[in-house]
Amino acid sequence: MTSTAPADIGQINETTQIYRIFIKATPQAIWDAITKPEWTQRFGYGLRDEFDLRPGGRYRGHANRGMLEMGMPDVVADGEVVEAQPPHKLVITWRMAMDPRLAAEGFTRLTYEISEGKGGVSRLSVIHDLAGRPGHAAVVAGDKQGPGEGGGWLWILSDLKSLLESGTQMSTSGGWS
Repeated sequence: MTSTAPADIGQINETTQIYRIFIKATPQAIWDAITKPEWTQRFGYGLRDEFDLRPGGRYRGHANRGMLEMGMPDVVADGEVVEAQPPHKLVITWRMAMDPRLAAEGFTRLTYEISEGKGGVSRLSVIHDLAGRPGHAAVVAGDKQGPGEGGGWLWILSDLKSLLESGTQMSTSGGWS
């Protein structure tokens, strides 16, 4: 990953980013897509996410083939499970481990909330507490990526919606595969 100059990341002053999306899928289908490695590598940036879904359990986001070919480490994101209430709530600590500067910022708090609605539509809320983590805030906001190259949470959630509703991705792994 190309590092962003400190002056650039200092312009991001958000402390919490909240994203909500409606998906024509059950809470269980959304939960599985977020927590099962065979699903996580099919959308967003194509990471193979692995969770030990108990408080204190490890989270690891493993690089896809394209990332590895670019010289990125195997584990590009990591953290710990704080709370798991399948299929409605998952809270983890999270940090981007692939960039030493971002890893040094420390862990953020990431919450997924899934609510069932009417007509087979569920709402997925992603609440990412980024207080004091300006580098992470810029990356997950997608500020440094262009169209077709990804775009943080907006990209990941849009691709997840596309996959669950149509069975296909928007494109290939946010430009990283």
